[in-house]
Amino acid sequence: MAKRTPIVRGNTLTYQHEDQDHLLTVDTPDWYAWLESASTFAFTSEAGRFTARRERAGNQRGGWYWKAYRTRRGKLASLYLGKSETLTLSRLETVARGLADARVETTPESNGGTGVPSTPAAAQATRDESLTPLLATKLHRPLPRPHLVRRPHLTAQLTQGLDATLTLVSAPAGFGKTTLLAQWLTDSGIPSAWLSLDEGENDPARFLLYLVAAMQTVAASVGAGILRMLQSPQPPPTHVLLTALINDLSVIEDPFVLVLDDYHAIDSQVVDQALRFLLEHLPSQLHLVISTREDPRLPLARLRAEGHMNEVRVANLRFTPAEAAEYLNLIMDLHLSREDIAALERRTEGWIAGLHLAALSLQSQPDTAGFIQSFTGSHHFVLDYLGEEVLQRQPERVQTFLLRTSILKRLCGSLCDAVLQGSVGSGQAILEYLDHANLFLVPLDNERRWYRYHHLFAELLQQRLQQSIAASSSGAEETAVTESHVRASIWYEEQGLELEAFQHAAAANDVERAERLMGGKGIPLHMRGAAMAILDWLRSLPTAVMDARPSLWVRYASLILVNGQTTGVEEKLQAAETALRGAELDDQIRDLIGRIAAARATLALTRYQVEPMIAQSQRALEYLPPANLSLRANACWTLGFAYFLQGDRAGARQAYTEGISLGQTAGALYTALLSTIGLGQVQEAENQLHPAAETYRRVLQLAGDQPFQAICEAHLGLARVLYEWNELDTAERHGQQGLHLARQYESVVDRFIICEVFLARLRLAEGDMDGAA
Repeated sequence: MAKRTPIVRGNTLTYQHEDQDHLLTVDTPDWYAWLESASTFAFTSEAGRFTARRERAGNQRGGWYWKAYRTRRGKLASLYLGKSETLTLSRLETVARGLADARVETTPESNGGTGVPSTPAAAQATRDESLTPLLATKLHRPLPRPHLVRRPHLTAQLTQGLDATLTLVSAPAGFGKTTLLAQWLTDSGIPSAWLSLDEGENDPARFLLYLVAAMQTVAASVGAGILRMLQSPQPPPTHVLLTALINDLSVIEDPFVLVLDDYHAIDSQVVDQALRFLLEHLPSQLHLVISTREDPRLPLARLRAEGHMNEVRVANLRFTPAEAAEYLNLIMDLHLSREDIAALERRTEGWIAGLHLAALSLQSQPDTAGFIQSFTGSHHFVLDYLGEEVLQRQPERVQTFLLRTSILKRLCGSLCDAVLQGSVGSGQAILEYLDHANLFLVPLDNERRWYRYHHLFAELLQQRLQQSIAASSSGAEETAVTESHVRASIWYEEQGLELEAFQHAAAANDVERAERLMGGKGIPLHMRGAAMAILDWLRSLPTAVMDARPSLWVRYASLILVNGQTTGVEEKLQAAETALRGAELDDQIRDLIGRIAAARATLALTRYQVEPMIAQSQRALEYLPPANLSLRANACWTLGFAYFLQGDRAGARQAYTEGISLGQTAGALYTALLSTIGLGQVQEAENQLHPAAETYRRVLQLAGDQPFQAICEAHLGLARVLYEWNELDTAERHGQQGLHLARQYESVVDRFIICEVFLARLRLAEGDMDGAA
C-alpha cells in the first residue's frame, strides 16, 4: 500500500507508521519530536494550504529548516517556515495565509523574469512616507569606467562562485574591489541589489532599513511589513524581522545577487549577528557578496571547510605584469618600456592605486627612469604623492573645492554649490572636470550626478583639512568648516534627508539645529535608524551645553530608556530638573516637566514600584499639554498598570480606556495595544470572561502579523479564559503562541516562565502528568 503524505488538519497531525495511522496534536512535545525525523507534511486549514519540506539552505549548507510550497495558476510559490522548534500552529496558519494571498505576476517587460508576490500589502506603496528618506546613491551600483582593464579570469571566478553561499572580496584600499564587482555585474547581466555601507549602518535599525531598500530594487514588494515594524516603539528582535524578510525573498523565482560594499565600516556585533542569521537561512536563489578591507566577523572557517565560500583576495586582485602593461600604456597612454613596466609592477606589487598614482605622476615627468627608480608603492608614500602630485598640481579653486567638500560622504553639484556658495564656480562643472581627469572620483549613478571620492583620496583630503584648521591661528579656517557643515545640513533637510542633516548639524556643533532635527517630522529620528548616532552625539556634549538646554537631558534619558536601559536614567532626569530651577513656567517648561514625569513613571514600571508609578503618571498628565497625545497615552497606560497592581480595578479600567482613546487618536498603535491588553486583564480579574476574550481578540486583530512582545500577554490571557471554559485544545494553541513570542525576547524571562507554568497546568487538567513535568 502506498504511504500517504502526513497531513495537518486544524491542529491535528495524521501520519502513518508501520502501515498504521497515528494522530498527534500540533504544538505538543510529540509534534516537535516528530518534526525532527520527518521530511515532509501537508497542511490545510481555513487559512489556506501548502506542502512543507525539510531542507538545507542552498547546496547543503547550514542547518535544517522547513519551507512551505504551493502551486497556483501553474506557478510554484514558496515561503520560509522556520526551524522545527518554531513551527507552532500560529506559524503554520500565518504562512498558509501568506501563500493563499500571494500570486506571482510577471510583467511583459521582464520576459518572464523575477516573479514577485502581489498581496494587499504589496499593492500599497512599498515605502512608508514617514520613514527616513533613504540616500538612493547607497543603492546604486557604481558604473564601470568606459576604459578599464578587463579581468575575465576574475569575473569568471565570481560567476563560478555563485554556487556557494557567499563570495568574500577582501583586500586593503586601492585594490579595485568595487570596480571589479561593478564590472562583473554589468557584463554578466545578473539581477543584483547593491548596498554601499558606512558608519551609519552600525545602527541595526538603519542597517535593516537600507537592506530592505536594496532588496526592493530587485522586487519592489519585499519588506513592506518590516519597514512598518521598524517604526514601532518596541520593534521585534532582529532575527524576527530577518525571518519576515527571508519569507519575502523566498517567493522571488530567479537567482539574484546582494552586494554589501565597504563592510569594514561595520563595527556592530548586532549587525554581524544579523548577517550571520541571514547567511544561515539564505534562500537558495540569493547569493551574498561582501566587499571589505578586513574579514568580517562571520564563521568563515566553517563556510570555507564546507565549500560554501568563494574568496577573492589580494593575491587575486593584484595587477599581473600584462594587466599593468595594458593599464599604463593603453589606458593611460604612457608608452613605457617593458622594463619600466616590470619595475613599476614590482615596486607597487600590483597595487592598483599605486600604479594609478604613478601613471598620473608620469604624465608630467620628464625623467621617467629616475621617477620609477624613486617611486615606492607603500600606502604612506602614496598619500604623500597624492598631496604633492595630485592635489597641489590642481588650480587653487579646485584645491579649495576638494578640501571644502571633503566633509561630504557623497557629492552632487547642488550640494557642493550649497556648501561652497558658488565661491569657486559651478560645483557640477568641477565634478565633471575631476571625473574626466580620472582624479580619484567615483560616479555613483547612471546620470553621473552623484559621486564620492576614492577612499584613499578622501583620507588625504580630510587629513589636509585638519592640518589647515590647526595651522590657522585666527580660527577662521575652523569657522569656515563649521559653516560648511551647517550649509550641508540645511541642504539635506530641504531634501528631506533628516538623518544626514542631523549628522552635519552635530559636526558643526549647532546644538539648536541638531536638537530640532532629532524630533523629526512626524516620527522621531531615533525610531528611524538614528538611535546610535543621536546617543553618540549626546554623550559627546559637555555638561555645560546640556545644562543650558535641559530638554537634551530629557531626550538623553528617554532615549536610553526606550533602548531598554535603566542605568543612568534617573541621574539625567535629575540633571534636567536642576537645570530647570528658576525657569519661568511657560508651556515649553510645563511640557518638559511632564516628559520628565512620564519617563520616571516608565522607569518605576520596570521596577514594579507602584506608588512612584501613580505619582509620576498623574504628574505627567497634569503637566503634559493636551496636544502631546502619545506621551499622555503612555502615562495613562502606566497609571492603569499601577492601579491594577494596587487592586484598584475601577481606576485601572478608567486609565486604560483613556489610554486606548488617546493612543488611537495619536496613531500610537503600540501604546493603544498595551492599554487594550490591560483592559482585558481587568475584565478577566472581574470574571467578565466574554468581554475579556473579545478584548484579547481585538488586540490580536489590531496587531496583525507584527510580532510585538506584548502580544504574548493577549495570547496568554485568551488561553486562560479558554481554559476556564474547558476549551483546552484552543487554550493550548494560544498558550503555545504566547510561549513562542516570549522565547523571542530574552529580556522578558518572567513571561516565558508564566507561559510554561500555564501549559503545565493545562497538561495536568488533561491528565498528562509526564507532559506537565
